[in-house]
Amino acid sequence: MSRIGKLPITVPKGVKVTIDGNSITVEGAKGKLARSFRSEVSVSQEENQIHVKANENTKEARAYHGLYRTLLNNMVKGVSEGFKKTLVINGVGYRAEVVGKSLFLSIGYSTQFEYPILDGLTITAESPNRLTISGIDKERVGQTCAEIRSFRKPEPYKGKGIKYENEVVRRKVGKSGAK
Repeated sequence: MSRIGKLPITVPKGVKVTIDGNSITVEGAKGKLARSFRSEVSVSQEENQIHVKANENTKEARAYHGLYRTLLNNMVKGVSEGFKKTLVINGVGYRAEVVGKSLFLSIGYSTQFEYPILDGLTITAESPNRLTISGIDKERVGQTCAEIRSFRKPEPYKGKGIKYENEVVRRKVGKSGAK
């Protein structure tokens, strides 16, 4: 049995969970999320707790047991609290600007990158070199951050590029420092 999968999920006040066969809907103050589950896993609700159970004792079923428990916990947390990630842009002349439903990035190329902001996500430019991406779906927040970061990953010599706020970029010594 999965150590993560057997833990119950506590549903906070103000969050409504609806289980319909192999699909589940979670509604809260911040929004609504839905997901369907595979037949290897069953979900049940008792008062303010949700339990995920593996129907079979196969390797695949045990893997889905922990996965779906974590996905369901992220759904409950997302509609009640939400998720937020911060990106930091380092480099001379590098900056970001949010205009309407688009993010414009000037990151050292001859043209600006335009990244469309998806529905359900909020991107704010706290300063020209600091972005905050927030939303209720943890997967979409993480994927959006990864796509924005992929435009100019941080390089190891001067540290220029887009990095996560808590990311540590290992710096290398340049040609003149290595003798």
